[in-house]
Amino acid sequence: MCFFGGGSAPAPMPAPPPPLPQMVAPIEANTEARAAGDEERRRRAAASGRSDTILTGGLGLKDQAQTGGKKLLGG
Repeated sequence: MCFFGGGSAPAPMPAPPPPLPQMVAPIEANTEARAAGDEERRRRAAASGRSDTILTGGLGLKDQAQTGGKKLLGG
């Protein structure tokens, strides 16, 4: 007595998948692209410098912050 079927013939095995085409990595193009990207990164880093990001001196700001008056939010 079998509770899980089994009275029929087993299912046929599926056909194996076709072989994948061989991919050849374009090493020269990859190397040239990486070199161009590195050069662009170096050029941008050299052009920007640090003066664009540092807005205060070593001691910070000496003035009081210019803020607006008190406002009631939502009204």
